Amino acid sequence: MVALGGCGGGQSANTAKPQTPAEKSESPGAAVEKPPAAGEPIKIGAFFSASGGAAPLGKPELDTVRMLVDELNQKGGIGGRPVELIAYDDKSDQNEAVLAVKKLIESDKVAAIVGGTISGNSLAVIPQVEKAGVPYLSVAASRQVVRPDDGSPRKWTFKTAQGDDIVIDKVLEFLKEQNLTKIAWLNVANAYGSSGRAEFERLAPNYGIEAVAKEEFEATVNDAKAMLTRVKKANPQAIVVWGTVQESAVVTKNIRELGFDVPVIESHGIGNPQFIQLAGEAAENVVFPIGRIVVADQLPDSDPQKATLLEYKKAYEAKYGTAPSTFGGHAWDAFQILIAAIEKVGTDPGAIRDAIEGTKNFVGITGVFNFSPDDHTGLTKDSLVIARVKNGAFEFVHP
Repeated sequence: MVALGGCGGGQSANTAKPQTPAEKSESPGAAVEKPPAAGEPIKIGAFFSASGGAAPLGKPELDTVRMLVDELNQKGGIGGRPVELIAYDDKSDQNEAVLAVKKLIESDKVAAIVGGTISGNSLAVIPQVEKAGVPYLSVAASRQVVRPDDGSPRKWTFKTAQGDDIVIDKVLEFLKEQNLTKIAWLNVANAYGSSGRAEFERLAPNYGIEAVAKEEFEATVNDAKAMLTRVKKANPQAIVVWGTVQESAVVTKNIRELGFDVPVIESHGIGNPQFIQLAGEAAENVVFPIGRIVVADQLPDSDPQKATLLEYKKAYEAKYGTAPSTFGGHAWDAFQILIAAIEKVGTDPGAIRDAIEGTKNFVGITGVFNFSPDDHTGLTKDSLVIARVKNGAFEFVHP
């Protein structure tokens, strides 16, 4: 399981048949968190890219939700009813995601669903959840997850990762501040990358910024030097790399190997310490927009999210022995917003949907959420900060 911010499209994997109830507790494709015996369980479905190309995103998402379910049940569940988490690994594959959600809806009969690590997988399951009328909180980034190109918002679908429209706006703002107006745009060739590129092309003229080179790279890229040689001839003032952890690390290493002496700005899809591990010294001084969790310790005490961020960080590190990522934060938000809705209105799907849509001033990991009928993301670009990699760690630059 995984999510690039929530983010891009997944890589193909062999399609598996839906599992029987006897299989799902034993197979790596599904995990059921058995609640303590106390009242009828409330079933919550989840699917993340815990394996495959998007695993650096989806694994912390799955781990976060499992942790939260344990904590909730230890406190007595919801109104004395335990929560039963039924979670599937979609293996970073759209077909697997569709099969998982079909089973969650038709066989497992869950009250609601969280997940969809990458944009392609989230988009692929939306027709099912919308038709079935099941509340769905995605953790992927594409604006189209909640608002397709025709402009009409989805009814049953929400998301907790900043939309690429918001993130691109933040990147363009930073580029303008730095007087970097001639840039090279490079994006991964999947739903996450193409959605980011579309938003860049739509918003860049507002900031007087021009792409002197535009290129795409595969999510499975292992050498981007040929592409980057073309980019170098365009003589950009900066390079924007729009991808997630694994592919962005490869491209970043190749940029350094070819001797580019320009700033490198990347997407929120690299917001996991694994990016630094994979890119090594090439990650140094990479700048990117990101939610506050990766720099929580560096925030001023006046920041309204700081206490919540540090509490999540402490719990996650205690349970898993590693720092949480921005992607796990998206899952934290989705689960907690859903639980707050169920605590308020019970398990009727329509009532849950309405309660989620009415969420106001919810202080989460990704930001402070304010949903509405016209906004099923509920975040602004103020939910992002600019960070950079410095001495092998993430460093806060400015809000």
